[in-house]
Amino acid sequence: MIGATLDRPLADRAAVDEYLDGWFAERVDRATSHGRDYVLLWQAARDGAAGGKRIRPALVLETHGAFASPNSAEAVRLAAAFELLHTAFLMHDDVIDHDLVRRGAPNVAGRFAIEGLARGLSSARANELGEASAILAGDLLLSGAHRIVAGLDATVGVRELLLAILDECVFLAAAGEHADVRQSGGAPGEGDILAMIEHKTASYSFSAPLQAGAVLGGAPAETVLELGEIGRHLGVAFQLRDDVLGVFGAADVTGKSVVGDLREGKETLLIAYAREHASWQQVAADFGCAELDESGARRLREAIESSGARERVERLIDERCDDAVAAVERAGLPPRLTASLTATARHCVERAR
Repeated sequence: MIGATLDRPLADRAAVDEYLDGWFAERVDRATSHGRDYVLLWQAARDGAAGGKRIRPALVLETHGAFASPNSAEAVRLAAAFELLHTAFLMHDDVIDHDLVRRGAPNVAGRFAIEGLARGLSSARANELGEASAILAGDLLLSGAHRIVAGLDATVGVRELLLAILDECVFLAAAGEHADVRQSGGAPGEGDILAMIEHKTASYSFSAPLQAGAVLGGAPAETVLELGEIGRHLGVAFQLRDDVLGVFGAADVTGKSVVGDLREGKETLLIAYAREHASWQQVAADFGCAELDESGARRLREAIESSGARERVERLIDERCDDAVAAVERAGLPPRLTASLTATARHCVERAR
């Protein structure tokens, strides 16, 4: 869950995990008739879905429970579908970024690259095997998410609405991911970066889960639209905080490198604002340098700080949080949902990881 802000009972998360365990077990068993390698692919996909924060399922269950308490088995299945969607995007994202590790362990690409090396493949060929495997695993989970939603025990109209929400968030996330890749090595402005964040992160991580849970719970159409707006503001605040933590956070708290984004040359709003300051030219050569060390990263952080970029991003995070809270208050949501979404907005501002 997002910190402690979405307080659905632990039993709800356990139900999602139990459903996913059964879903993957059925597919691993089904894969046995197609050979050991395919079983290994499904096992790697299963392990890739383990250990996450379950943010998106929590949002689905929170909104569904607000309109149709208690949560039903169908709500759990819908929540699990969004976790599969998220896992699929992570797998594809790792391929795009050429990452072989996630959450401190080899990801799908990493596992198959290691297996390829053990079989005597060259490093380049082993990496190709790993990336191809991760693409296929992500495709399987995307298909699985749609299959789950299409099979929900709901009216035809509700299923059609849920599939439309799922389709739209995949459509937007792909647009955002493509924009992110295109922006690499360029100098995108504030508008370009915020649009990318809204498409890549806010759509599938916040807006779609909130809307989907509400639709399944029988919420009015106007409320579903309002939840989409709330999710857009939450998603932008969440991602901007993530970008700040990626540069200024503590690695032992966030669990990720605080040099990686600078070494990769990630075009965040911090960088866009810092570029507007003349002092950036003195450190620009360090940004995106594959050999960037902590000393070089410190110079970049100092330049970002002195340019006022960090302060500007912090103000924008506060503004998006305020926008989210205002949208929650306007929506006239059930009291429990109002309280949890307001707390989620505050957490997007204050979180340390």
